[in-house]
Amino acid sequence: MTYHPKSEFMRVMIERGFLADCTDYQALDEAFAKGIVPAYIGFDATAKSLHVGSLIQIMMLRWLQKTGGKPIVLMGGGTTKIGDPTGRADERPLLTPAMIDDNIAGIKRAFAPYIRFGEGAQDAVMVNNAEWLDALNYIEFLRDIGRHFSVNRMLSFDSVKTRLEREQSLSFLEFNYMILQAYDFLELNRRYGCALQMGGSDQWGNIVNGVDLTRRVVGAEVFGLTSPLLTTSDGKKMGKSQGGAVWLNADMLSPYEFWQFWRNTTDADVGRFLKLYTELPVAECDRLGALQGADINSAKIALANAVTTLLHGSDAAAAAEATAREVFEKGGVGDDLPTLTLTPAEVADGITVAQLFVRTGLAATGKDAKRLITEGGARVNDDIVLDAGQRYGAGEMVEPLKLTAGKKRHALVVLG
Repeated sequence: MTYHPKSEFMRVMIERGFLADCTDYQALDEAFAKGIVPAYIGFDATAKSLHVGSLIQIMMLRWLQKTGGKPIVLMGGGTTKIGDPTGRADERPLLTPAMIDDNIAGIKRAFAPYIRFGEGAQDAVMVNNAEWLDALNYIEFLRDIGRHFSVNRMLSFDSVKTRLEREQSLSFLEFNYMILQAYDFLELNRRYGCALQMGGSDQWGNIVNGVDLTRRVVGAEVFGLTSPLLTTSDGKKMGKSQGGAVWLNADMLSPYEFWQFWRNTTDADVGRFLKLYTELPVAECDRLGALQGADINSAKIALANAVTTLLHGSDAAAAAEATAREVFEKGGVGDDLPTLTLTPAEVADGITVAQLFVRTGLAATGKDAKRLITEGGARVNDDIVLDAGQRYGAGEMVEPLKLTAGKKRHALVVLG
């Protein structure tokens, strides 16, 4: 991109790789150069924690606050009752209001390490769109808001067009989602002077709808900005690992496992991830990302330490690195490994090694565990196990069992 930004926010977005598209680069840059810009990103409450796939959005809000903006974290308490059809081949399962509130309570915890909430001009606020969506009068909403939307145009957006081209069902409920998201932008502009909506590039159509609606209804100059949809260099969706989703909440994924996810980054992704997920200077990110051979491992450790420190703190990052060194370099048992505690009753008749790999999260299902074992990828106390039915009782658990899946994923089993 040849555009040279005036504002620190736009410079960071461009230099660190956060920017995929923007409705008006120069006008938004000038708005940031003039003063505080309130901006929002929406998060639907479909689980009790966000995962690594949402971390790029959280980092955008962090940089927004650090460079003179005001973050608005919009929790989709209302829109989650419908479900975003973007990128899906089927309708999301509907959640009850109680389930959604429970999920929001869990998700809130992920933001505290990254952005500062409070009453100040640049302090972040967290808002739930159920505040206005739950109280909508359907007839008034159709008359006042629905008239600004062209069905022809809505049908042209990728999230809708893809489903229709594949002859996959798209309910009227889901079709309404983009209108409600656009209405969120309008409502946040009215309440907080919000001038910018950010999101992943798959949200571009929804964001443009919100920009257009807000301009039409209140005449405000507002903007949209999207980040690239991240996949790893081997084509995998960001946020997933062999063991499942890489959750941000420590009670759903231990800090060690979180650290290990980043330590296992493929060589080609290190430089890019350092820019997106840490605050190391861009030049240092480029230097570390360019390392070759065994030297790239030091860059991966720097990445894992920096990302884990931001979320879980420096002590957790240091403990994770120490555990990894103990496990990988010395072949020992680290103090910080994910641990499964079994009662004597649970192992009275013995427990199979396949069950142990599932219970510790090293395998997603019994079928996955059996495949791992038969392919020689499972070890107990560093010895290869080839019989998925091999049983372990209290006698074998006098000392902790160390389970290993592949070369880099470990867990402990102890008797409580």
